[in-house]
Amino acid sequence: MERRELLIRAGLLVASLGLLPQQAQSLGGLVLKDGEAVPNFDLPGTSTSEPNRDQWSLDSFAKRWLILYFYPRDFTGGCTLEARGFQSLHNEFLKNNSEVVGISADSVNDHESFCTSEGLDFPLLSDPDGTISKAYGSWMAPYSLRHTYLIDPEGVLRQRWTAVRPQGHAQEVLDRLINLQNNTSI
Repeated sequence: MERRELLIRAGLLVASLGLLPQQAQSLGGLVLKDGEAVPNFDLPGTSTSEPNRDQWSLDSFAKRWLILYFYPRDFTGGCTLEARGFQSLHNEFLKNNSEVVGISADSVNDHESFCTSEGLDFPLLSDPDGTISKAYGSWMAPYSLRHTYLIDPEGVLRQRWTAVRPQGHAQEVLDRLINLQNNTSI
C-alpha cells in the first residue's frame, strides 16, 4: 500500500471515530451554528445617531435583537446598496426591538464619511485586522466577507446568511426577524 493511500485511510478512520474537531471551517473562518452563543466584540466605530460614542460591544445591544452585517468596503456598489437597504428599513428594525450594525475593515474616518454621505443612522464598526470578522467566519484578508448574522437578545445566533446578495437583503432579514419574534418566547 503506498503512503498516500495509507494516509487517506488513516484520515477516514480518524473521521469515522469522531476524533476530528466538531467546529466546521469555511473560507472565511469558523462557521457559527444557529443556536450557539456568538463571540463578543469590542470595536471602535461611528454612528450619526450617537455622535459622542466611539466604542461598541455585543453588550451594547443587550436585551435587543442584533443584525450584525459584515461587508467588504465603504463606497463600493454592493456595499452602498446593502447599507441603503438597511437604512431604508432602519425604523422598522427599531420598532421590532432590534439594531443594525455594519462591520468592515475600513477605518472609523472612512465610516464617518460613508455614514454622512449615505445618511446612515446605524453604527458602522472598524475591524482593520479582521479579528472579529474571523471570529464570525467572515474574513478573507484584507476584507470582511458579505455575511449577516441575526442574534437574539440573549446573544444567541438565530440565523446567518453567507455570500449575501445586497438587493432585497435587508427586507429578507426583517421578515426573518419578525417571523422569529412571532414564533419564540424570547
